[in-house]
Amino acid sequence: MIRLAAVGDLHFGDDSSGTWAPHLTHLTEAADALLLAGDLTRVGRSDEAAVLAAELLDVHIPVVAVLGNHDYHSDEAKAVVDLLDGAGVIVLDGTATVLDVDGTSVGIAGTKGFGGGFAGASATAFGEPEMKAFIDHSTSLADELAAALDGLDTDWRVALMHYAPVKDTVKGEQPEIFPFLGSYLLAEAVDAVGADLVVHGHAHHGREKGVTPGGIHVRNVAQPVLRRSYAVYCLGDSGDA
Repeated sequence: MIRLAAVGDLHFGDDSSGTWAPHLTHLTEAADALLLAGDLTRVGRSDEAAVLAAELLDVHIPVVAVLGNHDYHSDEAKAVVDLLDGAGVIVLDGTATVLDVDGTSVGIAGTKGFGGGFAGASATAFGEPEMKAFIDHSTSLADELAAALDGLDTDWRVALMHYAPVKDTVKGEQPEIFPFLGSYLLAEAVDAVGADLVVHGHAHHGREKGVTPGGIHVRNVAQPVLRRSYAVYCLGDSGDA
């Protein structure tokens, strides 16, 4: 059984020092890896990322992350990634990584993802160049995720993203903003190549549990949804993640 701790939307600021580390004391005993589903900082500043990186220094299991929209706001995404990398965090961006857990391989493919909406109420690449660019970006990131997942030859495969792939886990948010919370293209990408679990954040007022049209379990791990420091999901347990 593989135990994956996961959380997103930590929104660390320069005043967040010491707020999370005490809750990670027993993480090594509870999980085999920690997944961070984006929006790790408040406005994407390097000093905010430095505070989060310091909180993770005593975490002695693999930490895998993607960035979220907040992490891009200040145009310091590279510095944010470099600081997290310095703390041992593996940051994915249309890429994948493989973890070995006591001889069992776990492949994690990650992307920020993007918006566009869900089946029946989604935007299309039609009309103004700005609209085409919006949907082209979402399509490109979904395609990168599919390729990263497809390249994994592992016992288990997990898709990690910030934006939501299904409507189930954003219900509770205002319907008017659904197109800005995620895209059905992400679910299509996962279903096309297969995965055992999908983890995302972003929808603070959404629901924790959902499923792709292809039947893959989806978990919204935004901290305001979880209302705890992290959740642990198990692969290979009949009780499911």
